[in-house]
Amino acid sequence: MSTITTEELSATTLLRFATAGSVDDGKSTLVGRLLHDSKSVLADQLEAVERVSASRGQDAPDLALLTDGLRAEREQGITIDVAYRYFATPRRRFILADTPGHVQYTRNMVTGASTAELTVILVDARNGVVEQTRRHAAIAALLRVPHVVLAVNKMDLVGYQESVFAAIAEEFTAYATELGVPEVTAIPISALVGDNVVEASATMDWYGGPTVLEHLETVPVSHDLTRCHARLPVQYVIRPQSAEHPDYRGYAGQIAAGTFRVGDEITVLPSGRSTTITGIDLLGRPVDVAWTPQSVTLLLADDIDISRGDLIVPAKDAPATTQDLEATVCHVADEPLTVGHRVLIKHGTRTVKAIVKDIPSRLTLDDLSLHPHPGRLTANDIGRVTIRTAEPLPADTYADSRRTGSFILIDPDDGTTLTAGMVGESFASPDPVADEADDDGWDF
Repeated sequence: MSTITTEELSATTLLRFATAGSVDDGKSTLVGRLLHDSKSVLADQLEAVERVSASRGQDAPDLALLTDGLRAEREQGITIDVAYRYFATPRRRFILADTPGHVQYTRNMVTGASTAELTVILVDARNGVVEQTRRHAAIAALLRVPHVVLAVNKMDLVGYQESVFAAIAEEFTAYATELGVPEVTAIPISALVGDNVVEASATMDWYGGPTVLEHLETVPVSHDLTRCHARLPVQYVIRPQSAEHPDYRGYAGQIAAGTFRVGDEITVLPSGRSTTITGIDLLGRPVDVAWTPQSVTLLLADDIDISRGDLIVPAKDAPATTQDLEATVCHVADEPLTVGHRVLIKHGTRTVKAIVKDIPSRLTLDDLSLHPHPGRLTANDIGRVTIRTAEPLPADTYADSRRTGSFILIDPDDGTTLTAGMVGESFASPDPVADEADDDGWDF
């Protein structure tokens, strides 16, 4: 395995990407091949995979075992949980999320892709674009993933025919374009053999584009969170009240986006009170400036009422606070989400009661049509919702900020995550229906 120096790593950029696809499309094999051929696998890891593969009577090492670490995954030959892998080449560092393909684990794909800047969607060349392919494309569009790679896998099983690849690429690209996906790069591969994963294929000379790794190394990573609207969700108020720090009062949290500087005028939401940053503590020492994703403590000029769940923002760049959220959601729980559903909404570090007041539409994946007023969303459905919260929330639109424009809905009885939501427009929806009165104690 080749080594990369600390100096080389510090000079490279970081790309977060996720893999997705239907069952048996070869996601874990692709990830294993990517790690193996880029020499990112330790010798003892490879020996363990070779040993397990030999015990199963396999002639070659099953590279999918490099990511499928759970016993149930190995026994069933499927991916159940999101497997995160960290590797690097001389050109770039990577954080990879290998997500499951089964429909019932779509929630895990949402988790893995929520912070990704690129998604690799695999398609079995023998099966073409299927419903789960369309669902993963819709989720990538919903999560505003800026780059999508269509990896048409198992080309060796269709005789490396260019016409098969071209037909699948055309169908998928047309579908993704309708969803608003800004960029699709189609690559024909065989993860099992290694064609066009790290090394260019000798059997597909009709393809002149990059390999998967070449594209991952060169795709522009332009989403710079330090240039976004500055946002700091307060996680903890620090008041030591010790002899050494009798008057210290700091507001700690991880900067979700943007940059804060000493001297900045800020506003605390939802109260709307304003003051000035007099100090920033980072890792126990004072600094003049801090940016995402650093965890910091802000010191303010005035002792105003601030607690966990509040949001600190620039005074001149504050989002509106509202009790009525319109959002596009992906429902991930087995229990349906219905109109009138009582939930908890977690936005940043704040959790409040809420009611689902309306479900204006549900997306039909086959033709991207909108089914109006379905009344409910079942597991893996994507749709529009209107939510009324018990307290005002300072929410950006998801298009402006993936961190402060997102939320989850939680079952108040058992804490189960029900739905992942993105504030604002993602897909067109019909006009919302007027809210109906509710007198059951949750009508805000």
